[in-house]
Amino acid sequence: MVQPEQIKQWIEAGLDGARVTVVGDGHHFEAVIVSPAFDDKSMVQQHQLVYQVLGEKMKEEIHALSMRTLTPEQAAQQGE
Repeated sequence: MVQPEQIKQWIEAGLDGARVTVVGDGHHFEAVIVSPAFDDKSMVQQHQLVYQVLGEKMKEEIHALSMRTLTPEQAAQQGE
């Protein structure tokens, strides 16, 4: 069973400079992802980047992932 810490590590390894928080019960996960890679990208493009990083894990190991993606500037404004 996938643990939140594993998802955190996978995302941080695939997105340079990312700060990630993941909570979940092994089946459903929620992530907050802050990355400079999200600058000048729409929310859809930001989510696509995360899905690319997770690749096949989204089909095989992670069954449900909701995410909130933020640029570092947005995170600073929101106190993240």
